Amino acid sequence: MDAAEFRKRGKEMVDYIADYLEKIDRRQVFPDVEPGYLRPLIPDCAPQDPENFEDVFKDIEKIIMPGVTHWHSPYFFAYFPSASSFPALLADMLCGGIGCVGFSWAASPACTELETVMLDWLGKMINLPEEFLAGKDGQGGGVIQGSASEATLVSLLAARTKTIRQVQSEKPDLTEADIMGRLVAYASDQFCATLGTTPCCSFDKLLELGPICNKENIWMHIDAAYAGSAFICPEFRHLLNGVEFADSFNFNPHKWLLVNFDCSAMWVKKRSDLTSAFKLEPLYLQHHHQESGLVTDYRHWQIPLGRRFRSLKLWFVLRMYGVTGLQEHIRKHVRLSHQFEHLVLQDERFEICAEVVLGLVCFRVKGSNELNKALLKSINEAKKIHLVPCHLREKFVLRFAICSRTVESTHVTFAWQHISQLATDLLKTWEQNHHQQ
Repeated sequence: MDAAEFRKRGKEMVDYIADYLEKIDRRQVFPDVEPGYLRPLIPDCAPQDPENFEDVFKDIEKIIMPGVTHWHSPYFFAYFPSASSFPALLADMLCGGIGCVGFSWAASPACTELETVMLDWLGKMINLPEEFLAGKDGQGGGVIQGSASEATLVSLLAARTKTIRQVQSEKPDLTEADIMGRLVAYASDQFCATLGTTPCCSFDKLLELGPICNKENIWMHIDAAYAGSAFICPEFRHLLNGVEFADSFNFNPHKWLLVNFDCSAMWVKKRSDLTSAFKLEPLYLQHHHQESGLVTDYRHWQIPLGRRFRSLKLWFVLRMYGVTGLQEHIRKHVRLSHQFEHLVLQDERFEICAEVVLGLVCFRVKGSNELNKALLKSINEAKKIHLVPCHLREKFVLRFAICSRTVESTHVTFAWQHISQLATDLLKTWEQNHHQQ
């Protein structure tokens, strides 16, 4: 494929994606395929000779789309949102086009510098304490990781290294292995200090945890993967109070801030805590600017060596939506979750199982776990909408998350009527079966 054909095919692909997203509500949200569906549809080996683009393109609808769960459908209410917007898609094209591997400043200065500035922008939007920002000469700063679990691992490894060095300075006779065996990491059943847990979007009490961590010299990492985006709205910023006690903080713009996956924003108070844990300097990665002390080499802030130019999509989205546009997006989702909560509360057969703070509603039919499992099964088998469950203490609970950028009040009303009707049908047969027994 030469540049001329790329121009033509690129425009066709943009049209295809725009059509896909514009008409996504006409597609069944969850696929009909069985495990292993794809292998018989394609050859056993790669083609010996090149094929043409038309044939490849035709196979998207024939082979790929039948096995896609449509995360951006307005009928998708499972997991948490996966962000998507046209500015982010365009930036991803540019990222692929430039194709740099930004492990060091010299590997592409713009790739590093834009990321540092974008994480300062984002940090200011959620009113993070100054210590977390890089600024012109700050000790902290931000980095884009692939996911929140990656950020948690990075902070865990950095905390471990820091603690080992601290103990070694106090007790030089202990080896690293001696110390390693005695280290303790404290976690709840949701793992670390969490703002917006995955099952029910609950919030740990940072103002209680934080001072204890500081007093005992324990590294505190805060994970706000989903909820963090909401902190750009002043009315939700109080949920972040206590972040000033943390050593590291993370949230995912790729969940709820219209930036396509992957873009997980992580900040540290002391960048040296990360860099001293991950620093490797083979000769081929050294360059003459390093001595200046102004240079950030992001390979020392992460697990992989290589990294994509991910800050481009953050830059495009923040500029093209502005803070107000992004706040509107969050507020609309929160409004829709309260609409759904209201509909559930009007039906005395149902109960709400956790406080609705942001865009997630946890609900169930009053009754046994078996009944709720049967309801979820009938919802997901009908494939009009898609939900996933969670366990809250001993209860099997249905999660209804507002996800799609294009979801509206009508979709929420439809979803509730659909759930309500399936519940009516289920309860009828349920009662008959239990009567016969």
